[in-house]
Amino acid sequence: MTNIDQKDKFEHLVFDNSFTRELPGDPETANYRRQVTNAHYSRVRPAKVSAPTLLSFSEETAELLDLSVNTCTSSRFNDVFSGNALLQGMDPYAMCYGGHQFGKWAGQLGDGRAINLGEIINKRNERWVLQLKGAGATPYSRNADGLAVLRSSLREYVCSESMFHLGVPTTRALSLIVTGDPVERDMFYDGHPQEEPGAIVCRVAPSFIRFGNFEIHSARGELEALKRLVDYTIKTSFPHLGEPATDTYIRLFEEVCTSTLDMVIHWMRVGFVHGVMNTDNMSILGQTIDYGPYGWLEGYDPDWTPNTTDRMGRRYCFGNQPKIAQWNLSQLANALYPLVNDAAPFEKALQRYSINFKKQYLAMTGAKLGIREVAEHTDQPLFDELYTLLQLTETDMTIFFRDLAAFDRQKMATGKAFEPTALPFYNAYYNPTQINDDYWQRLQKWLQMYAKRLQNEGMPSSERHERMNRVNPKYVLRNYLAQLAIDAAEQGDGSLVTELLDVMRHPYKDRPDKEQYAKKRPEWARNRPGCSMLSCSS
Repeated sequence: MTNIDQKDKFEHLVFDNSFTRELPGDPETANYRRQVTNAHYSRVRPAKVSAPTLLSFSEETAELLDLSVNTCTSSRFNDVFSGNALLQGMDPYAMCYGGHQFGKWAGQLGDGRAINLGEIINKRNERWVLQLKGAGATPYSRNADGLAVLRSSLREYVCSESMFHLGVPTTRALSLIVTGDPVERDMFYDGHPQEEPGAIVCRVAPSFIRFGNFEIHSARGELEALKRLVDYTIKTSFPHLGEPATDTYIRLFEEVCTSTLDMVIHWMRVGFVHGVMNTDNMSILGQTIDYGPYGWLEGYDPDWTPNTTDRMGRRYCFGNQPKIAQWNLSQLANALYPLVNDAAPFEKALQRYSINFKKQYLAMTGAKLGIREVAEHTDQPLFDELYTLLQLTETDMTIFFRDLAAFDRQKMATGKAFEPTALPFYNAYYNPTQINDDYWQRLQKWLQMYAKRLQNEGMPSSERHERMNRVNPKYVLRNYLAQLAIDAAEQGDGSLVTELLDVMRHPYKDRPDKEQYAKKRPEWARNRPGCSMLSCSS
């Protein structure tokens, strides 16, 4: 692999690779699978690919990096962000970390198919780490090849950008490049592997440090390595907390609790299910990271998980996400404990997480219903009854809350009888025949309570409609939409990827010409692979 100059297109990029400069690395430079101790990373070069072809790039993420459209559509860009060439100043490496997977300690994991190229300081003095996912094997790949297929890469690329525009804290994605090389994958883990098109995503974030980065050193008793990583994290990502010290470590944990909770509340607001909330998939910045078998709720079901590996235990189902986030935070607390030697402040922060979750979840639900000032003792029963009703018949969460904004409380107050088809959210029902008399009477009772609550709120209908439409998206990246884009891309057609990025760029805006992207999941997609549950290889 050769370095290429930055003339014209890349000469303005400023690399400041603080992670490799300030933290100890693996002294072994050969790229073979091994346990790496007392080091935070291993230097490794991306593997070369045969025919890198740009399928798509995000203009918004390119702007973060001060990259022009011309640069992003150049052959030089393809070479750099497929891993075929390095820019001057890049210092590629894979991180060492561990993690709890499905609640059990898994030991060393690390960047098995991700390679960090370096850290850019943009014109606004922001730090952005560039990372290639699917760029080849690293010392942490175990028995895997370190590569990625187009379907999983496309899903991560489009979802990263979709989540950003939804207002959900997330890592970003710069580009999606097809490598021209086949990759063998067993999609269903059923002993029937197939060759699929290979691809590489360039992921972008201020930091890719995870809970697991701290866990691995704490678990091994590598306390000097742990302290250096925590101090580095405070210096680069949390400088407002002050100089590293015992009190600062506690404040760091408290802030991570706050940002993690904020992220999960946003997940619940838009109906997103991460699918694999292992501690190595938890960002220290409280950003959604590692888009694998994710999904959005179609019919509202707190027990739904998109992950086939989680089918039996449903540990990472939609309704469990707040609790699992807290459990993961407790593992981070365990990892940081040796630097503090006092459990009380960690326990206090975790208790505060529980209290704050209840408050924020109530406020979030209130916002989705157009209620500005939530009163727990009166609103909690109203909210609970609604969530129960949504489960009694298959009801599309996104469509229900979006269309509820058009609810006419004054019409309901008249007490006149009307048919279910007159409901503004009638289209949210997957099977309207399930609306029997008992359900209909219970729903009408709830609507009457809701109308009265809105009357007490005193908010003009136009204002309520506008406020609800700011938090209830019209468009989300339903799995079947992503699968349609995958089907087309595997045939060399990236137009649907472009179309989805355009639609998801404005998820709260009504666009009459894009209505087909706001429809319920079609029946043909109910059980089709890629459109419902997915494996971790997806």
